[in-house]
Amino acid sequence: MTRSVGIVIPAYHPDVDRLDAYVRALRDAVDPDEIRVELDAATPEVRAQIAALPVTLNEASSRRGKGAAITAGFEALSTDVMAFADADGSTPASSIADVVAPVVSGDADLAAGSRRHPDATIQSHQTVARRYLGDGFAWLARRLLDVHLYDYQCGAKALTADAWTRIRPHLREPGFAWDIELLAVADAVDCRIVEVPVVWEDRPESTVSPVETTLRLARGLLTSRHRARLIRNDRLHTILDRSRDSPPALVNRDHR
Repeated sequence: MTRSVGIVIPAYHPDVDRLDAYVRALRDAVDPDEIRVELDAATPEVRAQIAALPVTLNEASSRRGKGAAITAGFEALSTDVMAFADADGSTPASSIADVVAPVVSGDADLAAGSRRHPDATIQSHQTVARRYLGDGFAWLARRLLDVHLYDYQCGAKALTADAWTRIRPHLREPGFAWDIELLAVADAVDCRIVEVPVVWEDRPESTVSPVETTLRLARGLLTSRHRARLIRNDRLHTILDRSRDSPPALVNRDHR
């Protein structure tokens, strides 16, 4: 039986022409049952332009954060497989298809695209500063988390609806650290995770501040490690959690 596929694209200040081309490429390469754009804080003009694309559009009046936007998109999908791709198209549609493939075939519960995998193809490199910060973060994540990957932050991941059901109650990170928490929690609930090398092209016009984002990711990494250890009933982390006020899960928040 062929599994249905839905793709979520979180978008904040997107280049609409690039997004249009990317959506059409995804339709050709993946042939998904639905592409859903989760749009944050857009102007009426941008909203109208994206509404004209062959996508399902959901808009929030304020910036929710990448993780909150993808969570909202996944919650709205009814497909067997759920994937997300960054709106800037840094990971081409053909590589998104590669990431989706092992989940559709049943060989994995979650597939993570990887820019740092030895078999990945980098068509355009990041600046030296961004590259070193990213490499350093990946090195630290491999040592703090129980799931060992080359790359935790590539904007291309896919998972089964069943895996999402198991993972969703534990996700609390609304921003860029959501990717890390997703992987840490997936491992803690015993999902089969595979890393898929991708083709990748840096988008230097990204609105992401590398230093500020790296600091937030470091904090998110520690929180994700704690969350995963709680799921595994680690005694020390259970004791530490008694004095913490944990925010509600993303699925229990209003992100309109």
